[in-house]
Amino acid sequence: MSRAVTYSRQEIGQALDVLETPCLVLEKSRLITNVARLRRHLRPFGVRLRPHLKTAKSIDVARLVMDGAQGPITVSTLKEAEYFFGHGVSDLLYAVGIAPNKLDHVFDLRRRGASLVIVLDNLETAQLVAAKSAERRDPLPVLIEVDTDEHRSGIKPPDDMLIAVGRALHTGGAAVRGVMTHAGSSYGLHNPASFEAMAEQERSGIVAAATALRTAGLPCPEVSVGSTPTAHFARDLTGITEVRAGVFMFFDLVMAGIGVCGIGDIALSVLATVIGHQHDKGWIIVDAGWMAMSRDRGTARLPVDQGYGVVCNLAGDPIPDLIMIDANQEHGILAARPGSQCAAPQLPVGAMVRIFPNHACATGAQHDRYYVVDHGRTVSAIWSRIYGW
Repeated sequence: MSRAVTYSRQEIGQALDVLETPCLVLEKSRLITNVARLRRHLRPFGVRLRPHLKTAKSIDVARLVMDGAQGPITVSTLKEAEYFFGHGVSDLLYAVGIAPNKLDHVFDLRRRGASLVIVLDNLETAQLVAAKSAERRDPLPVLIEVDTDEHRSGIKPPDDMLIAVGRALHTGGAAVRGVMTHAGSSYGLHNPASFEAMAEQERSGIVAAATALRTAGLPCPEVSVGSTPTAHFARDLTGITEVRAGVFMFFDLVMAGIGVCGIGDIALSVLATVIGHQHDKGWIIVDAGWMAMSRDRGTARLPVDQGYGVVCNLAGDPIPDLIMIDANQEHGILAARPGSQCAAPQLPVGAMVRIFPNHACATGAQHDRYYVVDHGRTVSAIWSRIYGW
């Protein structure tokens, strides 16, 4: 259960350097620019953008990303579905394979007016969903998950199981809404050509699955793809009806490290305060450890390892070669990047820095609000966010 968001209205209009740390800072102008970039890329293809709000978990962010007040959006938890539905967003895709113990919750949301679609990828769940749909007299709409890159979940496009699942749903009382896939292996690629090739692999694979369902006489109105890298580098979306992406709103050091964005595009940072030094080691100690930054070390496998985060000044400009090299629960250790010729800067106790995260989703999940800034160091708004299940 998320904590109640409590704050003083006096914090709005204050400079960042008077805030209690650690806290999560959102650069609104970068958020807006990032959203506009993806929309501009997708516009010629005539596909719908169904933003994934698992990273944002905030209605204030959602309103800057959605096509309309009711969506469409993608969520990763039923808590997110409840939260956004409570704010009037009714067009919802719950894009995690449905667990049987969540079906009652799903039907309850639909009973209250949510247009909620679920995802599954196996015959056992399909049969259960169909039986529940018949029992509730509510044909639950389903996207069948297809594996187009051997990354995680899904049925292979040519697998006969795809047709068996579709028939179990269609004849048993549920509604086959279509197919979906997620090219998660794109996060392991490093250049535009490889992103383009993965985007085409994702597109062709899911279109083949849709064609197989239709050839078998089954409905398949929706064909949904999505990952932030493939969404930005797709060159052909023939046969696709919608694109899902989430971290594109904020970006992070992993996305910058693989070449999807630049470090200057990252909209999310953690504000921290210097609380001490270990001068003989060249360490600067701050009050933001892994509870504020997360344990994510996603850049460790990339050409440039950013430790637990890139350290910036209060304006959000990176300090050359200063990173968070290690993290304890509430202590972060800042130092010059290993091998750097730069010495760590002289940051006195009480000095404040902003730290870009490796993974925006994981870092955001540690916080219950955004301190919003616009082209500067002054808090223009405070936006609440949820977390948990």
